[in-house]
Amino acid sequence: MRLLFAFSLLLSSAAFGQAGYQIDFFVKGWQDTTVNLGYYMGEGTYLKDTARVSSKGAFRFDGKQKLPQGVYFLVMNKTKLFDIVIGEQQQFRMETSADDPIRNMVVTGDVDNKIFFDNLRHNGERHQEAEPFIKILNDSTLKPDQKKEAREAFNRVNDKVVTYQNQLVDQYPKTVTARVLKAMRPLKSPELPKRADGKPDSSYLLKYYREHFFDDFDLADDALLRLPRPFYAEKIKEYLERLYAPQPDTIMRAIHLMVAKAKKNPETYKFLVWNCLYNYQNPEIMGLDAVYVLLYDEYFASGEMDYWIDKKLKQNVKTYADRLRLSLIGNTAPNLIMQDENLQPRSMYDIKKKYTVLFIFDPHCGHCRQETPKLV
Repeated sequence: MRLLFAFSLLLSSAAFGQAGYQIDFFVKGWQDTTVNLGYYMGEGTYLKDTARVSSKGAFRFDGKQKLPQGVYFLVMNKTKLFDIVIGEQQQFRMETSADDPIRNMVVTGDVDNKIFFDNLRHNGERHQEAEPFIKILNDSTLKPDQKKEAREAFNRVNDKVVTYQNQLVDQYPKTVTARVLKAMRPLKSPELPKRADGKPDSSYLLKYYREHFFDDFDLADDALLRLPRPFYAEKIKEYLERLYAPQPDTIMRAIHLMVAKAKKNPETYKFLVWNCLYNYQNPEIMGLDAVYVLLYDEYFASGEMDYWIDKKLKQNVKTYADRLRLSLIGNTAPNLIMQDENLQPRSMYDIKKKYTVLFIFDPHCGHCRQETPKLV
């Protein structure tokens, strides 16, 4: 991150043709201050560039290398001000005012940001239109039949939003704005086929969702990593937890399907594998820690992730995987040699019984001292 001085907002034709990025701003009401350009990544936010605002509200962010695509934001005095999108076109100009930056935003030289702010303004207008109906729908004193007209009216407003956004997706498919809107589309339920007995085949629904879950969500689009909410990670989590049984082998097959889609982009490949590893480091469901071990063996021990991971981090992942490996469900537990009631050493492996119950307790724990005699 480096300090940039304010420049004139007038861009020459040569400036628009150069490599890298150059974003000129004029914000009425800002003067003689510092502003940062930041970006989202997963659940975090990071600063990318810094500029000095002139006495007239002009400033510029620029660099020799193009910015990774996604949603960025402007921040001043640790306060986030508004979002912008960074797409293919990275030389453009934005003008607005401090009192209402979204409503007053004028974009020159970039279709992506133009439709981004058009969509924000359209959403704001539709929200105002829907407010009276939302108030009725949230009124707990009203009966469902008294809310019918409000619900129908609200649905009509929502349909306007969906129609408008679908038009943007169809008209500007390569923009970040359109790709994000498309990725956020809910998956529609199909009409169920009939079984031999004429009844709907409910088992078809799960198969359909698994096959079409990522139809509108490109797992190889790294712009989807840089959103105000961690939508990429949420999508992974939803896919694994809602559509697959919580069994290690089943989960790994699902991860393989996602990897096949994400692998063509090194950044999304890295994020997907690391996100899955992180999620199964301390899983809520017993036995799924095996997924962590399987992920380590396949993607880290094999060298697949060596293009980005450093030796220290890789060793930490290995150490944790090897520690989990010793206590995975279904594996033989490590041998324990302890004294029996006669103070003679006994090996757990020497006990030749169909079932062995190993009860471990703390002799200094009051609750343990109370409950242990009952078990014995």
